[in-house]
Amino acid sequence: MELANIEKLVEKYLNAETSLQEEATLKNYFTEGNVAPHLLEYKFMFTYFTKEKDETYTKDIELEPKKSKRRNLQWLSVAASVVLLLSVFVGKNTYDEYQERKEAEKIFAQVSKGFKLLSTNLKKGEQAVANLYAYENKINKILK
Repeated sequence: MELANIEKLVEKYLNAETSLQEEATLKNYFTEGNVAPHLLEYKFMFTYFTKEKDETYTKDIELEPKKSKRRNLQWLSVAASVVLLLSVFVGKNTYDEYQERKEAEKIFAQVSKGFKLLSTNLKKGEQAVANLYAYENKINKILK
């Protein structure tokens, strides 16, 4: 085949303007082996297409999912529910303990405040009793 004609077909092929017959002509030219040196880059492309055209996929495609996967998903959802319930239960207990501790701290603060008030009043009473004993001692000295 003429080299000028092949170059025109390559240009048309690159612009996506070739017909199926013209593409078959290009494929035959590039797979036969006598390729011009400046067109060798296209030879690899057309030989690749020829080789890969015969390749087929041999594995079976399953259209229905396996039941074991479905079971695993069911068990996964059950496990997730159990973990959620367990975390809520543990979280509630922790929160209740926190609230009890907070209430105990409030009560402790109130009791401490009450003891301080009692202590100051007892100190006042102790001073009054001490003054009374001092007064009584002076009267006893005078009377004797």
